[in-house]
Amino acid sequence: MLVVKKFGGSSVGDPERIKRVARRVVEEHQKGNQVVVAVSAMGDTTDDLISLMKQVTNNPPEREMDMLLSTGEQISIALLAMAIRDLGSDVVSLTGGQVGIYTDDVHTKAKILRIETGRVREELNQGRVVVVAGFQGVNPDGDITTLGRGGSDTTAVALAAALRADVCEIFTDVDGVYTTDPRVVPEARKLSHISYDEMLELASLGAQVLHPRSVELAKQYGIPLHVRTSFNHMEGTIVEEAPDMENAPVVSGVAHDYNVAKIGLFDVPDKPGVAKTIFKALSKQSINVDMIIQSAMRNNMNDIGFTTTIDDLRKALQIIEAIQDEVGFKGYTHDEDVAKVSIVGAGMISHPGVAADMFEALADEGINLEMITTSEIKVSCVIKRADTEKAVKALHKKFVTEWQ
Repeated sequence: MLVVKKFGGSSVGDPERIKRVARRVVEEHQKGNQVVVAVSAMGDTTDDLISLMKQVTNNPPEREMDMLLSTGEQISIALLAMAIRDLGSDVVSLTGGQVGIYTDDVHTKAKILRIETGRVREELNQGRVVVVAGFQGVNPDGDITTLGRGGSDTTAVALAAALRADVCEIFTDVDGVYTTDPRVVPEARKLSHISYDEMLELASLGAQVLHPRSVELAKQYGIPLHVRTSFNHMEGTIVEEAPDMENAPVVSGVAHDYNVAKIGLFDVPDKPGVAKTIFKALSKQSINVDMIIQSAMRNNMNDIGFTTTIDDLRKALQIIEAIQDEVGFKGYTHDEDVAKVSIVGAGMISHPGVAADMFEALADEGINLEMITTSEIKVSCVIKRADTEKAVKALHKKFVTEWQ
């Protein structure tokens, strides 16, 4: 059996934890299985590197950011490989480039184009554990790229897909996927199973257990994910295709996201091609836009509001300012003092009225809704940041505690 395991930063946060992960990897290897391990940077290493960078410059070239941030994972893989060897298993550590992970040339948020598995398969056939630096690859010019926050999850699932692994285990500091963040709602409960679609929505909406792109890849290639903790051997949450969407819980989870900023454009000319010009300009700079709302037309003008991440806000505002004359809107504003709360559940498909119940629960708490978006299995609302925890508790009580 071929097993891919991914260990996050908290799992390898110090030497003792690295040794514990090494024991877990060796246990798997001694069962006769082939083992590939993808590893994140230790603990807060990435944040520390970013802090160090900011002491040097406030406007770093993105290529050099990738060169800097990729070093965190290289420390982890070397230390973990040393610990595994001390326990008697043959092992080799490899960077993303050495593995053959090739990406596009978008620095700091690159996408994997292909993985050449020859080197990894050769090492596995030699009986070695292969420890891979997550979060990184190389572009067509051979420059190091990084995959963005949570990119080690994507590395692990992409490797599992390319190698046709039997399972991909994602080890984190929590023991599975919960109905909401247990730090906000202590009575949140762990899910034994969740569908790819539900997990993708939760991950995209702020649940930080898995990176959205990793779930997308797992769904695309049919790779089962087992989300579990590295601190014990308890079973976690299995992410796989849902057998029966109609019998699924109406709401599987409540998510919240503080990494949200709202941008509003005033008096935008109501004519064909305007929205294309605005959002094409943003997409060319790899800025992801989430909610989009257009007001009713008045005097051949509209207002357009949309959300992006706080991380992308500065760049987004620069682009908006640059295209203002071309598009012809009168002005723009932004607001960082917001958050997004969402409910997700495959059972919404066959249960009308869920959105109305959500709005009622928030209204009962005196929470105003600034933006709303829906899909077949989710409803999201932008609210004031200060109301977030109150909103999450109310929604969890309404849809999980009371309904289930």
